[in-house]
Amino acid sequence: MPSFDEVLKEAGEFGRFQKRVFFLLCQTGITFSFLFVGVVFLGHTPEHYWCRIPGAAELSERCGWTLEEEQNYTVPALNLVNGFSSGQCERLDIEWNNTSVSCANPLSRFTNRSLGSVPLTPCQDGWVYKQPHSTIISEYNLVCANAWMLDLTQAVLNLGFLTGAFTLGYAADRYGRIRIYLYSCLGVGLCGLVVAFAPNFSIFLIFRFLQGVFGKGTWMTAYVIVTEIVGSDQRRIVGIVIQMFFTLGIMILPGIAYLIPTWQGIQLAITLPNFLFLLYYWAVPESPRWLLTRKKGEKALDIMHTIAKHNGKYISPHYSEITVTDEEVSNPSFLDLVRTPHMRKYTLILMYAWFTSALIYQGLVMRLGIIGGNLYLDFFISGAVELPAALLILLTIDRIGRRLPFAISNIVAGVACLITAFLPEDIPWLKTTIATLGRLGITMAFEIVYLVNSELYPTTLRNFGVSLCSSLCDLGGIIAPFLLFRLAAIWMELPLIIFSILAVICGILVLFLPETKGISLPETVEDVEQLSSLQSKSRRKKKHQDTSYI
Repeated sequence: MPSFDEVLKEAGEFGRFQKRVFFLLCQTGITFSFLFVGVVFLGHTPEHYWCRIPGAAELSERCGWTLEEEQNYTVPALNLVNGFSSGQCERLDIEWNNTSVSCANPLSRFTNRSLGSVPLTPCQDGWVYKQPHSTIISEYNLVCANAWMLDLTQAVLNLGFLTGAFTLGYAADRYGRIRIYLYSCLGVGLCGLVVAFAPNFSIFLIFRFLQGVFGKGTWMTAYVIVTEIVGSDQRRIVGIVIQMFFTLGIMILPGIAYLIPTWQGIQLAITLPNFLFLLYYWAVPESPRWLLTRKKGEKALDIMHTIAKHNGKYISPHYSEITVTDEEVSNPSFLDLVRTPHMRKYTLILMYAWFTSALIYQGLVMRLGIIGGNLYLDFFISGAVELPAALLILLTIDRIGRRLPFAISNIVAGVACLITAFLPEDIPWLKTTIATLGRLGITMAFEIVYLVNSELYPTTLRNFGVSLCSSLCDLGGIIAPFLLFRLAAIWMELPLIIFSILAVICGILVLFLPETKGISLPETVEDVEQLSSLQSKSRRKKKHQDTSYI
């Protein structure tokens, strides 16, 4: 009775059929990136807005003022009282009587001296925006004392990612990969539509959370399907290439935002493509590996024959049943990952690496929305720099190994963030260059942690271990917006200093992981415990060989 991998070799490990399915599912990376970093454009802070004085709306309508005229009659007067006020978060504590106030000079009853005695009060009656529907900030008044609510929108999305990783990950293992993928595409599309037309902020938050749940379902199941239908030699390459489509989405997003002036339009543009993925029902089959784990060998064999036919291959007709070689623990738990010394050390380091990579990556992306400059061009460049990250990984991990590039990428990201924080603003080209280097480093770290995590866990705990450790990625995403925006309000460069400390610590910690280059994947916990000793023996053997030539 042949194993699945043996049958896959006969059908073609990466033939025409797999390449077509791979290309189709890679499109999910583009739409997921839209959701992942879209807040930079959906929540971009509007440049021109001010606090409205009670009665100003009625008076403006009676007098036929333009928005500029209304602003000129309120904000300059406020500057006479407080020369440091922009009129965005406070107003004069007065009310305009519509019948007695002059349209030509509504503050004529005040002299400069008497106006200076008028107290100021926080803005409570709304704001006026020159572009009222350009972002969710102007739509839901997420300014001044409510500015933290913008952080909440991204935190809620990442909470949805975390929830989706566990709930839909479990559902995909129980009910099928392609079924959960299609349901997730439908869910993220419908929730995205509700988000675009949410009548209030509460509804917006609820369905943004649900969009995160289903969005994680699309990305996670697409990634699993792609890696399960190709041979073991191709899994690493397809895993990295699908990440490149995520980067492609980051490069496309600023173009969409540049062409569409309203946040609702942007939201629709990045949501509607998910409905097209429902057509994959007729193009992408169920994972035959999953079918075998559910004792559906006949269906799995039928799919393998279809794959072979499209690949121009032939499977022996004598095959009536396929076996799966991988074993699974019935009920793995967190204790299985920390029960032994080396497993415990690797687990804690990997959890920290996932957390740090996600926090710094999202923090650097969202920072582009608050530092000024040409947001669209800067965002495109920051996305383009991620492409060399994938190429550098492909060029180094099989030559140098995993551990050293993993450590160097984190340390480079940390040092770059620290240097950027203290560079003067009058040399923007250098500041941008160093910041871009930091983005390149953290992108490499983020992609390498996927590979290292799967190679350090035994077969019996690999899926559970990767899922558990990667959940720290979503926790980092929850914290990232609060850390970035609140610390940036104190000092714009303060988040970069925090990022640099976290990244350098991570770079040092991953040096305590064993090198997995050229080592077979561990099958048991005992194999993992022996990795360090095997590595030490290998180094001593190499040193002995080197000295013998002297």
